[in-house]
Amino acid sequence: MNAIESYVEELAAELRGPARVKARMVQEIRDGLADTAAARVEAGLPPEEAVRDAVREFGTPAEVAPSCQRELTLAQTRHTAFALLATVPALLGCWHLAWTVGRDQGIPPSQTAQLLATIAGTAAVVGFAALLITRRLSVPDRLPLIMAWTGTAASIAMPLTTIALATALPLADNWPLLLIIAAGTAAAHSALANSAKTCRECAEQAR
Repeated sequence: MNAIESYVEELAAELRGPARVKARMVQEIRDGLADTAAARVEAGLPPEEAVRDAVREFGTPAEVAPSCQRELTLAQTRHTAFALLATVPALLGCWHLAWTVGRDQGIPPSQTAQLLATIAGTAAVVGFAALLITRRLSVPDRLPLIMAWTGTAASIAMPLTTIALATALPLADNWPLLLIIAAGTAAAHSALANSAKTCRECAEQAR
């Protein structure tokens, strides 16, 4: 069955998308080819010829990859939308707490931080809309790329917002709160930026 392994490795190298979904897809293809080849062997074909027949019937990796990539791109679009909804609201709550603390300390709100937070919040709304749209049978071709750049914009706004807040609040009085926000921001930025990057790669691959 080495030919089957070579086939799925070549196919996997062509695909971009969520690792878990991609692994499951590749495994299903591997199992399908193995089952088809086994049926050919039972019908009397030599093993090597049975594998070649199974692969020829399924199609070359270049022929199969586009349909697989479309499915992975849709999955990655949803993954990025989920990442937005999982990270942005939590950070908005942390930022709001920081603004409340600053107001209680007589520090005026940072307009820059508010603008950046608005960008992140708007991105979360777009992510929610994307989740609703991807429930449809027909998904706009540009949606994955829109989702990718929306996620990228939000991931950039996250650390900038936190920096703007940190520079406005006195560190000596607020370092525990700022430390928590900074740690949350770093984790959220990493998760969202990576997801958005993969989504962008998927959108480009699916063209």
